[in-house]
Amino acid sequence: MTMNQPGTMTAMSKEMQDCVEACMSCHTVCEETMSSCMQMGGQAQMQIMRALMDCSEMTRMCADMMMRRSPMSAEMCAMCAKACDMCAEACMSMPDDPQMRRCAEACRRCAEMCRTMAGARM
Repeated sequence: MTMNQPGTMTAMSKEMQDCVEACMSCHTVCEETMSSCMQMGGQAQMQIMRALMDCSEMTRMCADMMMRRSPMSAEMCAMCAKACDMCAEACMSMPDDPQMRRCAEACRRCAEMCRTMAGARM
């Protein structure tokens, strides 16, 4: 039996595993940051909240698609990197807040790994 027959799963590459972990970690931090944002309130938070929601959803979906070896994973990783970049930028509008800084760091790391995966053959 060859590895490229339908129904067989090849092991995930180390890069893909790392990217899935970065996505899940970023998703978690975005969710925590949304909680923190809601407690602060204020109009300025709405733009940040939108970026957090988009990033949270994209990272979860991206990880899911990589884990199930979706043929659309590379495109999803490219979109996910974009959402992470936007979220990092939004979070850095409040650089004095440690939760926002932590979120921006997680987003940047995830964006970098997703860009690598977007350029790789899945």
